[in-house]
Amino acid sequence: MRSRLLSVGALVLLLGAPAPMAAQRDTVLTIASYLDLETVSDPQLSPDGKQIIFTRRFVNTREDRWETALWIMDADGGRQRFLTKGSAPRWSPDGTRILYLGAGEPAGTQIFVRWMDAEGATSQVTRLDEAPKDPRWSPDGKSIVFGRFVATPSRWSIPMPAAPAGARWDEGPRVIEDLHYRQDYAGFMRRGFVHIFTVPAEGGSAQQLTFGSWNVGSRFDGLEAAVNFDFTPDGRTIVFDGWKGDWDAVYRRSHIYALDLASGAVRQVTRTEGNWTNPTVSPDGRLVAFLGYPEAPDTYSQPDMQVAQLDGSNQRNLSRVLDRLVSDMRWSPDNSGIYASYTNHGTTNVRFFPLTGASREVTSGQHLLGLSSMAGGRDGFGVGVRSAPDAPSDVVRFSLRGGAPYQQLTRVNDDLLAGRKLGAQEELWFTSKDGTKVQGWIVKPPFYDPTKRYPLLLEIHGGPFSDYYANFSFNYQAWAALGYVVLYTNPRGSTSYGEAFARGINFRYPGVDHEDLMAGVDAAIKTASIDTDRLYVGGCSGGGVLSSWAIGHTDRFAAAAVRCPVINWMSMFGQTDIPFFTMSFFKQPFWEDPSRWLEQSSMMHVGKVTTPTLLMTGEADLRTPIAQTEEYYAALKYRGVPAKMLRFPGQFHGTGTRPSNAMRTILYMHDWYDQWARSGGKAQSRRAK
Repeated sequence: MRSRLLSVGALVLLLGAPAPMAAQRDTVLTIASYLDLETVSDPQLSPDGKQIIFTRRFVNTREDRWETALWIMDADGGRQRFLTKGSAPRWSPDGTRILYLGAGEPAGTQIFVRWMDAEGATSQVTRLDEAPKDPRWSPDGKSIVFGRFVATPSRWSIPMPAAPAGARWDEGPRVIEDLHYRQDYAGFMRRGFVHIFTVPAEGGSAQQLTFGSWNVGSRFDGLEAAVNFDFTPDGRTIVFDGWKGDWDAVYRRSHIYALDLASGAVRQVTRTEGNWTNPTVSPDGRLVAFLGYPEAPDTYSQPDMQVAQLDGSNQRNLSRVLDRLVSDMRWSPDNSGIYASYTNHGTTNVRFFPLTGASREVTSGQHLLGLSSMAGGRDGFGVGVRSAPDAPSDVVRFSLRGGAPYQQLTRVNDDLLAGRKLGAQEELWFTSKDGTKVQGWIVKPPFYDPTKRYPLLLEIHGGPFSDYYANFSFNYQAWAALGYVVLYTNPRGSTSYGEAFARGINFRYPGVDHEDLMAGVDAAIKTASIDTDRLYVGGCSGGGVLSSWAIGHTDRFAAAAVRCPVINWMSMFGQTDIPFFTMSFFKQPFWEDPSRWLEQSSMMHVGKVTTPTLLMTGEADLRTPIAQTEEYYAALKYRGVPAKMLRFPGQFHGTGTRPSNAMRTILYMHDWYDQWARSGGKAQSRRAK
């Protein structure tokens, strides 16, 4: 496959890449390497702890899409082999079967069960017209419970005359009566609600367990998401998150509920208003752990690990002292506490949170290492996925006692990386304008020579409440191989530094985060050998917000690649699928006081932009719709600023859903950056016209 793709790698060199020695070209990642990159996820231990099933994702080069397959191996990494196509595997309680999601009949995603004996018989368990979500086994292994959408279409009857025989009349308008009526990567939302269903494990008719005009599953700004639930050990109760009120009128609001399977009665567990999600029941059935925070007016609140009795009493916070994001919660078999992943300074590791006393570290290191599944208690082991700056994702195993090194079980990209030199990553800590300490990283070209000067590319993360991590990034390695020093940072708004740091942009986004980014550029220039006439800036989504903001507040960049941006907060409110999130950045709606809405919009600063700007957005983007890009593009062209707009047909948010578009994004950005350098205090074309 790789020899067939060498022409794509050769294209990189034709697009203006710095020309390293011929021997060096053969030992770095090319854009074509993307087609051979694989990722792993969701490793699941068998109940006896002897086998692991995991999901392996790869590029289907013919159909230009990612596909997934299930693989199985021994718990020590031995006997790795393909099992079947699909995703989301879960072992039955007795370990004799797995369930998984795959393409089935009559269409779309369905639930399958595969026997794990030598015969390996497989059955399609559901045949639904609505895709099942987040399936799980019942404790006795006799049934499978899942979430499913139940449509309740809007109808507006009017006395239309009958169409003549054979006539082709338009089917009429789409009836919209909800604020949330579209969702990125889905399109227009149909009216209806998500509820819990059950189906016999050997197949049969699915039966609905919850009913009503409300949703199972917590929602971010009205958008359909995961259905999070767990069983009590006796199998009589399902504990789940959701909202029994008007989903269309609330933001960041959910409760934990308990469904009694015998009576069908649903009772509310959590007692205070807030955003409570991801319940997991203790092995003795007495307690429930969950994530969340009480209702607050802030733009951002940090979800903490909560524990309460099953009736909601004695709720307490186990992770507040740590002041970090936690996820992937797993109870210890002896009910003494909870194992969970947590983020800290751009890394992820595993920690144990006892019900009494201080938490303790289970894993450590500069990497992303999460907890997917575990066997045994304190003397047992966990499995998860690890990625580091020089290592794409692989399945690892680690002791729950802590202190021991992890054991790497898979090496799915060793063939891709064999003989290739990667760019070295270096951590940076620097001081922002107001004295705040900020973290970032640079990736240097693979054959970095400190006697030469290199262009610097600042990439800005989205969110804005998210993080860059100390993990492998194909894009950064590809740009480094093209000759750039790549800078990525976690300015305020980033979430692995505590709630106060993330709230640093509360009601002032963008602003201080821009100051953090510029301080990062200054630090990178002091750290590496940088050509200050070739500084470039880019980012998508929240990174599009901040890259468009940057070029309106400084002319230090020779060119910009503003991708899927928000540039006008007022029009964004009516265009996006997350209107409440948009509103959360301001204390008052714009019809009461538009001043901050205007001041915090990049469009209002476009009159100061001189930086040549490439704009890139999907035409089907419903998160940061292309109308935002069009507004900014029109203003730049009207003012005579060099600008190009790339519209990706059929692409939702981002520009890399299709593997080919992921490669195009890098190549277009590189070609654009390579055209421009600063000279005489302003950007000048480096190419003859």
